[in-house]
Amino acid sequence: MNLRQYAKDGKSQSSIMSFVLPSINFDWFKANGQANEVKSTESDSFKWRSKIFSLKDKPLDRYAECDNGYETKENITSREENKEPGSGTSTSSSSDVFEDFASPHSFEKSMPSQVEESVFISPDLYQFFEASLPNIVKGCQWVLLYSTARDGISLHTLVRKSAGLTGPCLLITGDKQGAVFGGLLDCPLTPTAKRKYQGTTQSFVFTTMYGEPRLFRPTGANRYFYLCLNDLLALGGGAHFALCLTEDLLSGTSGPCETFGSLCLAHDQEFELKNVELWGFTHSSQYLN
Repeated sequence: MNLRQYAKDGKSQSSIMSFVLPSINFDWFKANGQANEVKSTESDSFKWRSKIFSLKDKPLDRYAECDNGYETKENITSREENKEPGSGTSTSSSSDVFEDFASPHSFEKSMPSQVEESVFISPDLYQFFEASLPNIVKGCQWVLLYSTARDGISLHTLVRKSAGLTGPCLLITGDKQGAVFGGLLDCPLTPTAKRKYQGTTQSFVFTTMYGEPRLFRPTGANRYFYLCLNDLLALGGGAHFALCLTEDLLSGTSGPCETFGSLCLAHDQEFELKNVELWGFTHSSQYLN
């Protein structure tokens, strides 16, 4: 039936609805109404949780949107590829900078130019001496007081040259097979008529005979630190000298020594000398020129 026609017959639409609606089960509306209430509650709860979740993620969204504030890896790579030659802009990462800074070579102390005159001292041996010398001479200027290559072969000349400074002095020599050895004495060297030992507990002997440079300090067994006579210069005592140089500075001897607890410093107990050097240490500027 046409509702409009029905309305023309004098019946209102509300009457029509009252006629139609009774035939509908209102329990369905009630059930759906309750379901809608549940859904509405669940929806509100989900929205609340979603709101919290979106707030937590908001900084990340902001980070992604701020292209001007942060650069992506692709942008950095692209900029490096397009970098003009000679550009002063550095794109190295902080890890690269750290690796360069932590490089072992960056901590090495450069060897003074005066020490380069030595026949024996390498950068590694210089670092070894810097760590082994008494504190009183650390930071001082190294001075080559005597060298057989420069001053000739003579113990008398060595003793005379040692008078140029006072304080500890380093005797360095070696054999023809490549071992480098020597010890710490005191300047000026003073020859004695009889065998009278000199020196202090800061004396030591060293050698490169056993691979890495090796240092031997006094054991306390005796006080035979060093002898200086007109015809020999020797370090240590007991059954053997740790090191003994003859008057002509052409040959020497070495053996196990009680004073320093040292082994033979050379390849053989008797050997020919390659060269002899005596180094002093000073703060005076007269040796800097």
